[in-house]
Amino acid sequence: MATLNDVAEAAGVSPTLVSRYLNHRIELPAATRKRIDEAVARLDYRPNLLAKRLSTGRTESISLVTPEIANPFFAELAAAIEAEAERHGYAVYISSTHGDPARAVDAIRRLADQHVDGLIMMTNRPDDGTLAALLRRHANVVLVDEDVPGVDLPRIFVENENGAYLAAMHLIEAGHRDIALIGGPPGLLSVRERLAGFERAMRERGLPVRPERMLLGDYSRQFGHEALLQLVDRGERPTAILACSDYIAVGVLQAARQRGLAVPADMSLVGFDDMPFAELVDPPLTTVRQPVAEMGRIAFERLVALLGNTEAAPLTRLPVQLVVRRSVARRQDKSP
Repeated sequence: MATLNDVAEAAGVSPTLVSRYLNHRIELPAATRKRIDEAVARLDYRPNLLAKRLSTGRTESISLVTPEIANPFFAELAAAIEAEAERHGYAVYISSTHGDPARAVDAIRRLADQHVDGLIMMTNRPDDGTLAALLRRHANVVLVDEDVPGVDLPRIFVENENGAYLAAMHLIEAGHRDIALIGGPPGLLSVRERLAGFERAMRERGLPVRPERMLLGDYSRQFGHEALLQLVDRGERPTAILACSDYIAVGVLQAARQRGLAVPADMSLVGFDDMPFAELVDPPLTTVRQPVAEMGRIAFERLVALLGNTEAAPLTRLPVQLVVRRSVARRQDKSP
């Protein structure tokens, strides 16, 4: 088996230089990089990871906990984190919790057992205190997208309240007065903040905030479908819906068609996320775009700072953008 010294001799450089290059800790001229890469390939060099771990106390790997890797939102986040980790020489182990808190607990315990150096956590369920109790024992953890109350860790969030405010104002300015909000699980940070943005827009325009027009349950197509049927079937159909995720919006579209309603002719609709399918549905969905890839990149940067014992910003808020497509129509009758 080839050694680091063999690679260094073949490339005509020092073993230290090879080590720093392979660990992405130095920038080298193109000619030097080419000699090292060719020597590694020719000698079929493989680093001795066990020896490296013993000498550095590091695994050069992190864990990423995500609710669902099949969801395009979380998949894009994971891809961005993985790309940034690879650039820094880290492996990423991805765990999908599927909404099961026990899976999240297992991932945190892997960090405690030193199977990974750090953890980036995304959750879509309110915590009952179990995750917070475990996370308080660890320093090398970054939270993304949703909060775990009661822990002092770096957080990467978007401007949820402003996004919902922009969406609601877009509907109001199109003449809508009877607007319903369909959101995710009560207690989640994103749900509370998007609800606050919706209420702020309504109150600024002197419109009533009606509890029966705010349905909270789950960030899923199924809940969007069920919630719209509930609104329509009780005989007081709103003229517009603010869906707090694009998945919810898809469920709303399906339920609207089931009841013979056209979007936006009979009812306008705005989503939140700007997932890849948002411009492919019929009609293309007006929605709030989140900078998903940027969230992933910054999350890894914050984790690297923690691993290097340097200060990491405690809270990062990224801006959102309203993307106007064709799911909102102007309402001619502007009376309440």
